[in-house]
Amino acid sequence: MVDWDLAASTGALLVRGGPQVPRDVAEQAVVDLRELTVEAEGHVRGLTGLGRDLPLLPGTVVDRAGWVRAAASGLDALTGRALPEAQSGPLGPILAGGAGVQTGLVLSFLASRVLGQYDPFGGPEREGELLLVAPNVVAAERAMQVPGRDFRLWVCLHECTHRLQFTAVRWLRDYFADEVERLVTGIAGNSADGLSDLVGRLPEALKQRGKGVGIAELLQSPKERAVFDRLLALSTLLEGHADYVMDAVGPQVVPSVDTIRSRFTARRKGGGLFDRMLRALLGMDAKIRQYEEGAKFTKHVVDAVGMDGFNAVWRSPNTLPTRAEITDPAAWVRRLHG
Repeated sequence: MVDWDLAASTGALLVRGGPQVPRDVAEQAVVDLRELTVEAEGHVRGLTGLGRDLPLLPGTVVDRAGWVRAAASGLDALTGRALPEAQSGPLGPILAGGAGVQTGLVLSFLASRVLGQYDPFGGPEREGELLLVAPNVVAAERAMQVPGRDFRLWVCLHECTHRLQFTAVRWLRDYFADEVERLVTGIAGNSADGLSDLVGRLPEALKQRGKGVGIAELLQSPKERAVFDRLLALSTLLEGHADYVMDAVGPQVVPSVDTIRSRFTARRKGGGLFDRMLRALLGMDAKIRQYEEGAKFTKHVVDAVGMDGFNAVWRSPNTLPTRAEITDPAAWVRRLHG
């Protein structure tokens, strides 16, 4: 469906350069980010109790083009097994090339905004890689006028939490990949089978549009919707847990954490009209809601049953919160803790 090599080269070609800073400032940012990942993960382990037996490793610091290439490679690894070449058909290369260019455009837009990312399917040996986008971190801290080292450590706390989620919870990587494979296979099946079923569901989807649910979601079959719900709940949990951890650790190790959080939250929701339109089209506004909903879920559960009680979410896929439980954390507490 996507020529990922073309997506990577397109995105890397189109991405804008980072902020103009003196060489020594840029070099210091790279050194800080690499070293602070080790410090940050130590703090995260202390709070969460996850991964205490794992080695502490530095992150990989990249520029914007480097992030584009890494993201394309990770997405290729994640989606590839659901879309074997044999199913592409005679027009496959043409369609994949067009999709590759479009995906490259999206990656080039995102590459100027992403601060960091843990990719469980990236890295030289596909064992996962923590990426920090140095020009974006520097640009953000300057725009918000916050202390550089404080902000860099705060970002590393978030990304290291994601790394621990996938490295300390051994089954999570394969579970996530299996769910994505089910969803992508279903989408590919719809494309192969034609539009008749989708057209049949369109009138009801339009009726439900006012309830705050996207058209694409409403057009899914019941089976696809179930997979989508599980992935959405998991993604919300992972993002909210990371946001909760970075703020819970913050006051002890990031003196300016309150200022950083308030300015960063405003920055997430800001931007000009064109930027806000693109964010809405790409689903980034929904992503912001995930941070908020997931953090509220995590805080409620930790307040109710403590961090050890919260860590029951990591026991198995059956103990993950459902989509309904994300917005009703007391229901998850009752289910897991009686």
